[in-house]
Amino acid sequence: MNENPFHTTGLRHGKDDPRGLRERIEAQLGERIEEAVEMAALHLLVELRKRQGRPAPETDSRADRDEFAALTTDLLRYLGETFAREVDPAQRRELDAAREEGADARARELHGQVWLSRQLPDYWQRFESHRAAHAEARLASPHRSSGLLKRLFG
Repeated sequence: MNENPFHTTGLRHGKDDPRGLRERIEAQLGERIEEAVEMAALHLLVELRKRQGRPAPETDSRADRDEFAALTTDLLRYLGETFAREVDPAQRRELDAAREEGADARARELHGQVWLSRQLPDYWQRFESHRAAHAEARLASPHRSSGLLKRLFG
């Protein structure tokens, strides 16, 4: 019989990881949230392309990767702003403090989302609702061409 009841669970993963359990959980939450944001942004990118009659994004296209990165940044910003309006002032201060931990804007927003996921019991339901509202708004807005003529003539 195995003496360690956690031997086959996910808690055993990273046994050589010097971080404590809390830090590993925070990191895993961050990875899950980042995955969810990236999947939502990719789905939105594909849907936007379909509606605009543009080809599907390609992984070897720098322009497509940049467009994807812009959508992930936009979604993270939207989530951050939307959740921030929903929390009370004390929570807002704690959220702002959590956001200060990131090295760049994306990391700061991810830190904020991790904090929110630990504070709000219905975080994932709200995340999905806000993600859907963001996608709906983006899909409903008119196509903004970023071509040379558009930039020259506005």
